[in-house]
Amino acid sequence: MIDRRTFLATAASTATLAAMGYLPTASAAQISFGKRTPFSFDALVARAKDMAGKAYQPPKRPPQDILDKIDYAAHGQIQFKPEYAVFADGPGQFPVTFFHLGRYFLSPVQMHVLTRDRNGLTAREIVYQDDYFNMPADNPAHQLPAGSGFAGFRFQESRTADQGKLDWKKNDWVAFLGASYFRAIGELYQYGLSARGVAIDVAEPEHPEEFPNFTQFWFETPKDGADTVTVYALMDGPSISGAFRFDMTRKADVTMTIDAALFVRKDIARFGIAPLTSMYWYSEAQKTTAVDWRPEVHDSDGLAMWNRKGEYLWRPLNNPPRTMASSFSDANPRGFGLLQRDRNFDHYLDGVYYDRRPSLWVEPTNDWGEGAIQLIEIPTDDEIHDNIVAMWVPKAPATKGSSYRLGYKLYWSANEPFPPALARCVATRLGNGGQPGNARPQGVRKFMVEFLGGGLASMPFGEKPELDLWTSRGSFSYIFAEPVPNGVAGHWRAQFDLTVDGADPVELRLALKHAGTVLSESWLYQYHPTPNLTR
Repeated sequence: MIDRRTFLATAASTATLAAMGYLPTASAAQISFGKRTPFSFDALVARAKDMAGKAYQPPKRPPQDILDKIDYAAHGQIQFKPEYAVFADGPGQFPVTFFHLGRYFLSPVQMHVLTRDRNGLTAREIVYQDDYFNMPADNPAHQLPAGSGFAGFRFQESRTADQGKLDWKKNDWVAFLGASYFRAIGELYQYGLSARGVAIDVAEPEHPEEFPNFTQFWFETPKDGADTVTVYALMDGPSISGAFRFDMTRKADVTMTIDAALFVRKDIARFGIAPLTSMYWYSEAQKTTAVDWRPEVHDSDGLAMWNRKGEYLWRPLNNPPRTMASSFSDANPRGFGLLQRDRNFDHYLDGVYYDRRPSLWVEPTNDWGEGAIQLIEIPTDDEIHDNIVAMWVPKAPATKGSSYRLGYKLYWSANEPFPPALARCVATRLGNGGQPGNARPQGVRKFMVEFLGGGLASMPFGEKPELDLWTSRGSFSYIFAEPVPNGVAGHWRAQFDLTVDGADPVELRLALKHAGTVLSESWLYQYHPTPNLTR
């Protein structure tokens, strides 16, 4: 599996290669196409259903010894020539360019262009040739045979619209690369967390995890000037096959409307729908002394949920001592997402701009039934691993022969698209319990939870919100709320001490209220006690 640093470095390599002189000026060029075949999404759905009724056949790969030679350094020398970009000369605003196969991108993907006439859609495959790529003469990629396929694709920024004076040849806004990974940028122009087609048996000890591949893509020829592009995809893996339609809109942020038909080939223990994968190493809530010079390192800092009852929930992320799976039951949720709420550069001090990483929100658009939003947190000691997964898991088991037709939207943006009219949690801080000047008691932890906005901004002078607190075990003391002394209206912090024995996780819940009115979203936290912690 590729790590997130490899993906981000690959997706962002165009500008570097241009500086190295590998990108020529654009000139007329011709893509090699295969024969014409009819296409429809209904036919693609039928094809996926038929595949699920048969034994899984892994896709054929180019020679492994050649792929192994295309290591990180060799892959970094390879760049798609912009003059071969699909739709580079119109119609449509957004050209399509392609990623090359290599040691970390082994699965070949077939690409097709769709055109429409009075008889419907017609597909033609884009046949791989190494002429499409700039690379040194001694690069081992030259040894791959014609027709080897591609590793993925990306849509470049607009050729025609003003996108902050961006050069479309050097800047892209969505990328599909590696298995069923895909990413998009928001209005802050940074890649970060990723989405996937489905997630199978994540954190199931007796079952290997599986992320089925997108094996083929079809690009519908867009109307000239349109800000939405349509892509179809065929997905296949040992446990499932499926057909996807992506309608992707690039404005200030990126919105994807997805129609997915999924067909289960064999029983699945944990079936994750609309999975989001991210990285959380540490933040102000959790940092081992001198683990790294930076104050915080994470792509996302919390899981936000809007349930069917209308409750807004915020669960700060953890880097746990062992793999943890948390489940939040619901029926037809209104939405959920992994968010990056902390946008202060001084909290990161990193040249990779964690403060600009997009948030990603999932909005179901049809009936998802009963199930749970599940959060998987995996221990990590570095930033190169995606150790966080959030997904919807249906209550009914995903058994061989079952099928799903799912509609949902993905919003890649700086903030969640449907913010509540409540105060939001903006920080979670932990420290030793007790009071300054007194011996700090063992087994006591202090929590400072900050909320901002909503009704807190109009609190009557001299009054304070009350803390509505709950814990799965242990007891509370020293409970109070106070405004944060920074002069910002509506910025309050809730403080309490938790006394608890043992090392088993503790579930906590907190909301701010005043005169019976809820003022904040509900803060949920999973605390992992460290026995005898006194410093």
